[in-house]
Amino acid sequence: MSTEKQQKIQETAERIIELGNELEAPGHAAVDEASLLRAREVLHRWVDDLKGVVVNAALGRVTVIQEDGYASSIASAELAFRLSAAGITQSGGR
Repeated sequence: MSTEKQQKIQETAERIIELGNELEAPGHAAVDEASLLRAREVLHRWVDDLKGVVVNAALGRVTVIQEDGYASSIASAELAFRLSAAGITQSGGR
């Protein structure tokens, strides 16, 4: 990855953490390779356990439903668009 892209990622992570600090709810950034590999591992297992997905491209939101019935929402216009474009919102999927 280029140094410019790495710098942008680091700045974005720092901005998000700072916003959390303002709310007295700081987050933690994982931008080094080892942390990212572990995060991907955990996220892949989490995604593999999905039992339902609700895509709302107009709101830029994807909600995933786990086996226990709990839902988690992800605010991401890009993810919502990608899922919608892939036909995920069609009955029966593709």
